[in-house]
Amino acid sequence: QVQLVESGGGLVQPGGSLRLSCAASGIIFSSKAMGWYRQAPGKQRELVARISSGGSTNYADSVKGRFAISRDNAKNTVYLQMNSLKFEDTGVYYCACGRNWYIFDSWGQGTQVTVSS
Repeated sequence: QVQLVESGGGLVQPGGSLRLSCAASGIIFSSKAMGWYRQAPGKQRELVARISSGGSTNYADSVKGRFAISRDNAKNTVYLQMNSLKFEDTGVYYCACGRNWYIFDSWGQGTQVTVSS
């Protein structure tokens, strides 16, 4: 049974930083593509960043240069380092995994990120 558990969300001021973590179990982590999505109030869920099993990365234009996704296969964990946070980064952030980064089929419960002054 696949389990993805996000952590690291919280309240931060504009310009601040947060690092999200997603611990995975029940999968061969190193063989999976991993992704971070977010959903703002009243909006659809959107892709933020994704990383292939080989370590290639891809970002939404809105977060390029500010966010960094990484993975630690020894710890079965994927991270999202978020810097220079903006009000519009507020939302619930979800971790996802899949056989490749076009098809994510397992999701975590989400962690809330609120950027507010």
